[in-house]
Parts: sequence; C-alpha cells; structure tokens
Amino acid sequence: MCLAIPAKVMSIKGDEARVDFGEGVLREVNVTLVDAKVGDYVLVHAGYAIQVLSEEEALETLRLWNEVLEAEAEIRKKG
Repeated sequence: MCLAIPAKVMSIKGDEARVDFGEGVLREVNVTLVDAKVGDYVLVHAGYAIQVLSEEEALETLRLWNEVLEAEAEIRKKG
C-alpha cells in the first residue's frame, strides 16, 4: 500500500523544499516532479512531492487522516 501525505511548502532551494506536515513536523522533500511554490500544499510520498493540491483538498485530506488515526487509537484502547 502506498501512502502520500499533504504538506505545506515553507521554502524552496533548488530541487528541495522544506515542508510542514503540521504539529511542528518539518522535512526536506524533492520537488522536481511538481511546479510548487512557497505556500502551496503538496502531496508527499517517499520524500518526493508528487502533486500540488489546493488548500481545501489538503486540509480535507488531513482532516480525514486524523479521523482514521483517532478511530485507531479508540480501537487500541478497547482492545
């Protein structure tokens, strides 16, 4: 299974961007596959930005992802 996570582009230097996954999680990712600008949201998989997303798409994806994580935490508490 492949998983890609939205992140906000904070800065770009050459082919590398510093992105924010939220809650203080900052990482360097390669942006050669997309035309991203500072402030854009990108979908990140295996260290590469693979798609530029609208802010609305990114925030909705993150909201859904958080729902999944919360549900999993509840299941673990009961189990």
